[in-house]
Amino acid sequence: MQLYEAICAIGQDSHRFASQAEMQGSPDQPLRLAGIDIVGARPLSGNSDADVILHALTNAISGLSGVNILGPRSDKLCLEQGITDSAVYLQEALDTLGEWELRHVSISVECKNPRLVNWIEPMKARLADLCGLVPGDIGLTATSGEGLTAFGRGEGIQVFCQVTARRRIAQSD
Repeated sequence: MQLYEAICAIGQDSHRFASQAEMQGSPDQPLRLAGIDIVGARPLSGNSDADVILHALTNAISGLSGVNILGPRSDKLCLEQGITDSAVYLQEALDTLGEWELRHVSISVECKNPRLVNWIEPMKARLADLCGLVPGDIGLTATSGEGLTAFGRGEGIQVFCQVTARRRIAQSD
């Protein structure tokens, strides 16, 4: 029988919605969540694609490996190399896991708009693809937060993410 040890970590990220002035240069820019374009929804503000779900996931994976990706490393990719796709930042984080194998991702999104109920399954499928998992290994929920926070009042989106990973334990005979 193979033995494993497991660890978990959390990540968080939040972005405000882009202002009209910020959208002047690209009025057709979609909201991107979990690598999926939510057409017709107001985009988030950020240097990259501002994919708050992928950023929270990247931060959670950084919690597993201890290697921060969002910050100077992503700034170099984004601001110096023009790479704005947050899936690239996620892959950077996944590449730091070494022997650790990602096993489960749980994500909680708080926002008033857009309503995400019809996007949950496509987002889970995309996250599973990006992480080398199956959709059943991805938990994704959304709440309005009853308007108690800036996110619940429609000012932006906040995401919390927990990830679990495992690695084999060397057995001695």
